[in-house]
Amino acid sequence: MSNNVIIFGDSYSTFKGHIPEDYEPYYYPGGYSNGVEKNDVEEVSQTWWGQLIPRMNATLLLNNSWSGSTIGYTGYGNTDCSKSSSFIYRFNQLCEQDFFEKNKIDTVFVFGGTNDNWCGAPIGELKYSDWSHEDLFSVLPAVSYFFKILSEKLPDAKIIAIINSELDETITNGIITAANHYGAKTVLLEKIEKLTKHPTRAGMASIAEQVFAIL
Repeated sequence: MSNNVIIFGDSYSTFKGHIPEDYEPYYYPGGYSNGVEKNDVEEVSQTWWGQLIPRMNATLLLNNSWSGSTIGYTGYGNTDCSKSSSFIYRFNQLCEQDFFEKNKIDTVFVFGGTNDNWCGAPIGELKYSDWSHEDLFSVLPAVSYFFKILSEKLPDAKIIAIINSELDETITNGIITAANHYGAKTVLLEKIEKLTKHPTRAGMASIAEQVFAIL
């Protein structure tokens, strides 16, 4: 019985050499974040997913994570990410490549919303139908849309939304509500050790533990 995993994530889930080649990593071998800030996550086995997936007896088919990326279309400096790094665009790219037809996915981890919060994107309100292109530049409509297209494409997969600690309460609650609406489980992280806002080795271990407890 297969247990194939895909991750949609941001910097927290990156590791150089373990994400698509043109995606931006944050974590590097030897513990350098972006080649500048020292972090004690030095090996891929120390990432949250590097610890979790072996415990699940699972296979990671794709780590679709990009440092600094948002679920929705608004990025830092009000940049338009509708055709670049946004979770929605990256998902649609995989659909165009028939990735989900070629690969059976059993578990999806969605670990995003942090940059949507930090970049100052408009929050908006949750909606469950009739999204316009413009709607997806706001956080909550984009989040609900992303869970909709995921759940429709992968109706038999277990979808798990991992939600960072210390986010805006409206965004946190919105992710929980949208995820639950589309049948996804949620993990609301607590007490994650961080350095320059990013999980340390201890923080990664804590993330892995909290997600495993939900599984």
